[in-house]
Amino acid sequence: MGFIWSLIIGGIIGAVAGAITKKGSSMGIIANIAAGLVGSALGQWLLGSWGPSLAGMAIIPSIVGAVILVLIVSFFVRKMD
Repeated sequence: MGFIWSLIIGGIIGAVAGAITKKGSSMGIIANIAAGLVGSALGQWLLGSWGPSLAGMAIIPSIVGAVILVLIVSFFVRKMD
């Protein structure tokens, strides 16, 4: 059950990051989950595990990490088009 909960929270974090960066309209559910999970790891690696936590992910550092990830990926995807 913990894995499913992590996927749900990761998807929400990815969707929030997409909304913040205005790049979320082109992202699907799988991309939102991936951005949320990878962004969570990135954010917690950069900023630590402070603030409220759900499913083992510190929410604020996770959102910051996901925003950074979405901006980096969208920069490179745009350059490839």
